[in-house]
Amino acid sequence: MRHALLLALLLLAPPALAAPPFEGPVRARVLKVLDGDTFLAEAELWPGQHLRIHVRLRGIDAPETKARCAAEREMAGAAREALARHLGDEVKISNIASAKYYGRVLADVVNAQGQEVSGKLLSEGLARPYSGGRRIGWC
Repeated sequence: MRHALLLALLLLAPPALAAPPFEGPVRARVLKVLDGDTFLAEAELWPGQHLRIHVRLRGIDAPETKARCAAEREMAGAAREALARHLGDEVKISNIASAKYYGRVLADVVNAQGQEVSGKLLSEGLARPYSGGRRIGWC
């Protein structure tokens, strides 16, 4: 009974008690781009040891593909295409932390050319700076 209670408390612990971000970098292969700020990666943790994980880019918010208005949905498509182009096939992921929702991690991502991917999307106007909290709609 006591062990079950301890386990429950650990699972329900607030994010402030979570482990600090893992600095990395971790090499990863890009498997699929989901939207303008999230992709599926296969990260190489150790030689021969890989993990498939959704990665959300730190510091940005891109338009949503399931938006209320057509303009945001169109921008979401452009952001997704740009993210795929900027990521390429392989990336380095660093400053890795657990994200609040959807079983993904939050991280800084650099492409094979050494370019910080979030900054590329911001400079193209396909994402906004984001540091958490309520997001601003694009409609």
